[in-house]
Amino acid sequence: MRFDLIDLQLFLHVCDAGSLTGGAARAHLTLASASERIRTMEVRFGAPLFERHSRGVRPTAAGQAMLAHARDVIGACERLEAALAPHRAAPVRLWANAAACGEHLPGLLEAFLARHPGEAIDVVEAPSDGIASALRAGRCDLGIVADWADLQGLDAVPFREDRLVLVVPAGDVLQGRAAVRLGDLADRPFVALPAASVLQQHLDAQARTLGVDLPVRVRAPGFEAACRMAAAGVGVAIVPQAAARRFGVESLALDHPWALRTLNLCSRPGAASGAVLRLKHHMAGDGQAGTGS
Repeated sequence: MRFDLIDLQLFLHVCDAGSLTGGAARAHLTLASASERIRTMEVRFGAPLFERHSRGVRPTAAGQAMLAHARDVIGACERLEAALAPHRAAPVRLWANAAACGEHLPGLLEAFLARHPGEAIDVVEAPSDGIASALRAGRCDLGIVADWADLQGLDAVPFREDRLVLVVPAGDVLQGRAAVRLGDLADRPFVALPAASVLQQHLDAQARTLGVDLPVRVRAPGFEAACRMAAAGVGVAIVPQAAARRFGVESLALDHPWALRTLNLCSRPGAASGAVLRLKHHMAGDGQAGTGS
């Protein structure tokens, strides 16, 4: 006789709801899926578990016999989960800048979590100098930090090259130029990121340093929207090159040192747990992600 905890939990939900529809909803299953699971259980038990009445369903004698045992099994599993909860590893605290969060981390973390389904990761977007400070203070375990930040006292390995580019519509007057500077954009409407965006704050700071006013025409919620709006002619936008390539839009290089950065994967020396080391090795691409070291 084979059935799983989902079957038992569904059986309890149907008993408590008094209807198959209500039980399926509580179990977050479609009605068809729930019906098939109940039928399969009845075949395996060799007896009907529910009988219909005018207001729904109720357990048969066999269903009543199963009810107490099903509650015991589910209750035991819940008690086991509660007993193990204090012993679970804490999530890995990973802080990263906007470019890393939006472009580099999604695929990497998807692959890591598929390989290590028992791990958990808390990702926080922050500016590079704030990440370096958080690492030194022990507020995060790993950080992706641009090379302009103070990395003193941290272990750092190169992670990705992060180039910022200008997105323009096809046929724009700037096309054909090898590179542009912010001063070239003073009269152009600008598609900005949200004011709270770490990357937008970085761009605003650079513009202030250069004495350039970038007239914001619209604020886009993220890289994709910014790329689409700029390509449609709403204004120009500055995004990571990886984003421009991913969304297939026209882009130009920016002639500023701050537009080309090396992102470093950083940690505190000797402070890594097993989960942190596994993630660090996976992100560094040294082939040790699956060693469990």
